Amino acid sequence: MDARARLDAATAQLDPPLALVDLDAFDANAADLEARAAGTPLRVASKSVRVRALVARALARPGWSGVLAYALDEALWLHEQGVSDDIVVGYPTADRGALDRLGSDDAAAAAVTLMIDDVAQLDLIDSVRPPAARAPIRVCLELDAAWRPAGRAVHVGTRRSPVHAAGALADLARAVAARPGFEIDGLMAYEGQIAGLGDQPPGARVRGAAIRAMQRRSAAELAERRGAAVAAVEQVAPLRFVNGGGTGSVHLTTAEPAITEVAAGSGLFGPTLFDAYAAWTPRPAALFALPVVRRPTRRIATLFSGGYIASGPAGPDRQPSVHLPARLRLLSAEGAGEVQTPVRGRAAGSLRVGDRVWLRHAKAGELCERFNEVHLLAGSALTGSAPTYRGEGRAFG
Repeated sequence: MDARARLDAATAQLDPPLALVDLDAFDANAADLEARAAGTPLRVASKSVRVRALVARALARPGWSGVLAYALDEALWLHEQGVSDDIVVGYPTADRGALDRLGSDDAAAAAVTLMIDDVAQLDLIDSVRPPAARAPIRVCLELDAAWRPAGRAVHVGTRRSPVHAAGALADLARAVAARPGFEIDGLMAYEGQIAGLGDQPPGARVRGAAIRAMQRRSAAELAERRGAAVAAVEQVAPLRFVNGGGTGSVHLTTAEPAITEVAAGSGLFGPTLFDAYAAWTPRPAALFALPVVRRPTRRIATLFSGGYIASGPAGPDRQPSVHLPARLRLLSAEGAGEVQTPVRGRAAGSLRVGDRVWLRHAKAGELCERFNEVHLLAGSALTGSAPTYRGEGRAFG
């Protein structure tokens, strides 16, 4: 049975649009990430999964430990549900309600670590609950991992922490240590220009060569600066963990002596943005099916719905792409639309109204914001389904 027939047969009793996770591919991707980490623990980036059962599935594997959440409210929920007792919130929070809940719950405060890069964030926490009225809050210090080859004039990477130098991070550590009610728990530096940028973009050899050159130089600079930052902060307080990397840089980040863990999540689902990586391409594990509802011409079939556009800079690479049948593409004049998505190509000629076309999202967990559940495929049969965050009535922004 070919791949499309396998998917169609397994979901024949379901009406699309539907989302599916191939557990064989999911598990194979997890195993590949474990091998690439070479013994360094992997922390599940929940933003890239957004299905509680699948976060737990990854955590049940050897080599995976803890969650990198993207919102404090999400972290508290995952802890309440027993998913993990080691959850780092990957971004600073201004959620006063969630901060109040964290400060009033000793067990949650012992399990959840907040991200900070500015004393103003400490002030906000204190304004919700002063130190005398709450459990101690664990914090992770974030170091800017962007590459600055010409000082502040050039910034290559995501705009995250304002703290770039090792000495500045040590200053922040001293400020935290001097404040009652806070404990330094870890250090994080996410190299988005390496982990989140494909180095082999299709049809762009020159650009790919430039990206690879940038990444080599950036990785060398960051390894030295991150190591210096860890040493400087540990003069102030011991660090339980030093987190870095992402799916696209697991093998590089784990080679740094200062690193104790790497975050990964997108590689479990294998979205299309990771097709542009030379070192490793995950298997497509998360798919969605749309039904054919129109046949405008012999070589065009129109699908219902499908406008699942990924976040980031707007462009063709943020649109979903057809997975099966092969030799189908979106129309450049329409793209993926909220209510219809026309596709063109040789395979369109054999599609009939009611048939389904399988697509992949450009990013990973964002697909789950469009569906209440994902159907779980093992081998050639469905084993059940699992609710997404959305399906459990949870939206974290």
